[in-house]
Amino acid sequence: MIILDHNIPDDQTVLLRRWRIHFRQVGHEIGRQEWDDQQEILPYLHGAKHATFFTRDLGFFHIRLCHSSYCIVVVTGLYSETAFLMRQFLRHPAFKTRMQRMGKVIKLSSKGIVWWEIGGSRQQNILWYR
Repeated sequence: MIILDHNIPDDQTVLLRRWRIHFRQVGHEIGRQEWDDQQEILPYLHGAKHATFFTRDLGFFHIRLCHSSYCIVVVTGLYSETAFLMRQFLRHPAFKTRMQRMGKVIKLSSKGIVWWEIGGSRQQNILWYR
C-alpha cells in the first residue's frame, strides 16, 4: 500500500493518478488532515501491511524510524518534481518491489536516493541512473 502525507501537493497527486499509481492520502482516504506526523502517522504505519509512506517532512528522515513493517520516503527538492521523483523511485530496480523497500527510511532528491535501513549503521546512497 502506498500512503501519501497530506503535504504532497494536489497537482502532484493528480499526476500520480494519471500515471496509474494507486495510493491513499492522509486527510482524504485515511486519517485526518491535522494528524500529528509522528504521534499519529507512525502508529498507523505500524498497523498497515507493508506500507510505503511518502512525505515532504524532513523530520521523518531518521534512522530510529526504520521498521520492518513499513518504508518512509521523504521527497525533497522542488514541489513540482514531487510526482516525478516518486514515480522514478518506484521504478528503480533497487526499490521496485514492496519487500525491497521495507525497513528503510529514504530521502529522494533530484540528485539521487539516500537511505537508512534496519541493521545498518551508515547511510547508503545511489545516484539516479540516466
